[in-house]
Amino acid sequence: MINSIYSVLAFYGLATVIVVAAILVVLMRNIMHSVLFLAVTFIAMAGMFLLLDADFLAAVQILVYAGAVCIMLVFAIMVIRRTDMAETNLFNRQVLAGVGLTVLTLALGTIFGGRTAWTQLVTHEAVPKNTVQYIGAFMLSKYVIPFEVAALLLLVALVGAIVLARDEEVKDNAGTDDYS
Repeated sequence: MINSIYSVLAFYGLATVIVVAAILVVLMRNIMHSVLFLAVTFIAMAGMFLLLDADFLAAVQILVYAGAVCIMLVFAIMVIRRTDMAETNLFNRQVLAGVGLTVLTLALGTIFGGRTAWTQLVTHEAVPKNTVQYIGAFMLSKYVIPFEVAALLLLVALVGAIVLARDEEVKDNAGTDDYS
């Protein structure tokens, strides 16, 4: 939790990095730069999770979002093979609509946030020191069925992707009969 002045400074520093990097994701003209700022945003979010003593969520944030999602975006950009990458993240005519929607969302959030009667949540249990151990125990005892169903669904999706990729390869090679 945020107890000391250093924690407060870290919170405000990370919050500033998150907001600035998120704005730069949208404003960058080069899509590769947007992806890099997206990774910075994800890593700063992991820092926020560490401030909240959620070490498992911080690790997942770095591995899944900063790692896998950003690498997937980079591979997708590389597959496009565009020679001129200078202005690949172009603006369109809907910028004014986006600005208007953003201002409306911020105004409504401010209004509803100001009218809400905020109460401090009092918990009697402290956050456990080894959250990964507790999550693992829950996933392999109380939540073992949903965990296994999710694993099975991921396996089916992986096998389906392989079958679809193999079908495309077979169709591409169907016209060439090279027996030499």
